Amino acid sequence: MGYTIAVAGKGGTGKTSLTGLLIDYLVKGGEKPILAVDADANANLNEVLGEEVDFTIGEIREEVSKRENSGNSFPGGMTKAQYLKYRLNTALVEGRGYDLLVMGRSEGQGCYCYVNGMLREQIDSLSDSYKYLVIDNEAGMEHLSRKTTKHIDTLLLVSDSSKRGIQAVGRINELVKELELNVANIYLIVNRVPNGLLKEDTIEEIKKQGLNLIGVVPMDQQVYEYDAQGIPLVNLPEDSVSKQALKNILSKVNFNK
Repeated sequence: MGYTIAVAGKGGTGKTSLTGLLIDYLVKGGEKPILAVDADANANLNEVLGEEVDFTIGEIREEVSKRENSGNSFPGGMTKAQYLKYRLNTALVEGRGYDLLVMGRSEGQGCYCYVNGMLREQIDSLSDSYKYLVIDNEAGMEHLSRKTTKHIDTLLLVSDSSKRGIQAVGRINELVKELELNVANIYLIVNRVPNGLLKEDTIEEIKKQGLNLIGVVPMDQQVYEYDAQGIPLVNLPEDSVSKQALKNILSKVNFNK
């Protein structure tokens, strides 16, 4: 398996935006190929990257389930396992220097266990072909808690500069320990910081939560404008506030094994 980077944080902090810019940073640095996994049920990493997604793993799960429950056979005489493998392979979206796999939402009844199992199996079968595996997680760490990937080299926790935001990623940090996940490095990125300067109260809360702050990304008017117009954030100019800040942060992380 290649180098695994997971990104986590509560909604509204710009986690997915930073994940997309991270992928863009790696691709432009020649660190490819990359397998990007959008494991957030509220999937929109493809919008940050500017990619169209025809269907998600959650939708495949529903399709297979309906076929099975209605007694319909699978095309070409395939078994359920063979059909699943075929459909999951066609779910890959080919980008420039990366492939994207979108988890999506399961619409049927029951838990995500089956979908997570499908995702884990697909990642295991694919990851050896990629230099990097980048996973955009939801705040509850559902997929990591079910061992969607066996090992994480770097976990990036993303928060805004509020005390509640820092406390939220503090809980994610504790969850990682409680679940005994195999994580080598954990770093905190504080995003959307007014003027790029953290208040003393925020700094104290970061220390209280025992988080390893690696850098801040200032509030960026261009990100707001791109989002409002539906323009992929990877198209931000290289000298944009967000791209420059994230580039400086990521240069501090040793992504080499």
